[in-house]
Amino acid sequence: MTFRRQAQRAAAALLLALGACAPLAPQPPGRAEWYPSPNFDTRRPTLVVLHHTGSDSAAHALGVLTDPAREVSAHYLIARSGKLYQLVDETRRAWHAGVSWWDGSADVNSRSLGIELDNDGTEPFSEPQIATLIELLADLKLRYLIPAANFVGHADVAPRRKADPSRHFPWRRLASLGYGLWCDAPPAADLAFDPEAGLRALGYDTGDVDAAAHAFRLHYRQTDDAADLDETDRALLQCLANQKNSAAAP
Repeated sequence: MTFRRQAQRAAAALLLALGACAPLAPQPPGRAEWYPSPNFDTRRPTLVVLHHTGSDSAAHALGVLTDPAREVSAHYLIARSGKLYQLVDETRRAWHAGVSWWDGSADVNSRSLGIELDNDGTEPFSEPQIATLIELLADLKLRYLIPAANFVGHADVAPRRKADPSRHFPWRRLASLGYGLWCDAPPAADLAFDPEAGLRALGYDTGDVDAAAHAFRLHYRQTDDAADLDETDRALLQCLANQKNSAAAP
């Protein structure tokens, strides 16, 4: 056997050995063998975000929330009449919060359920609508074990952009039923209490403290006034932060 022939055979053997050691090329997904496992579960929401539609009718809101071009949705819509519509399965991620942040998470849509209320933002919410909302919240809280502190508004999670569900929303009434926090006539805050830390403790994004403070006042003092936090605000913040901490304690 010539030297050239021996070299060719040696090279072939080397290539074969290298091929055996090389990783296999990935298979296209369509070629995978389906081998189902029972070890999984569905998305479990831990937060409820409440909105108002800003429109004058449920029909208009339904059109917006189901328009592919608008790329916005919610799990539920409640009409002024109290009629309840479901638009997205609860185990799916609806597109309702947008750019948002709450309690350390920048992906609010992935952990929340979004509920739209048919309201233009300048009017009181109708009694049939709130009655339906309370029934829905009772069901969601029971099934997903959502803590009271985790029922919030769109303005709470997106204070730079949003002001819903407006100063007309009955937060105090809902909190009395366990859907949200509330403090009536809180004692004065401790002198050492830091209001920015209080906002963070509730869940607000304090990257823009003024925006967070405005959203806090909209929710807990029912005012659109963008004034600086005053002593009443500081007292409310400490009271609410204490409520949240007490509820979370083992």
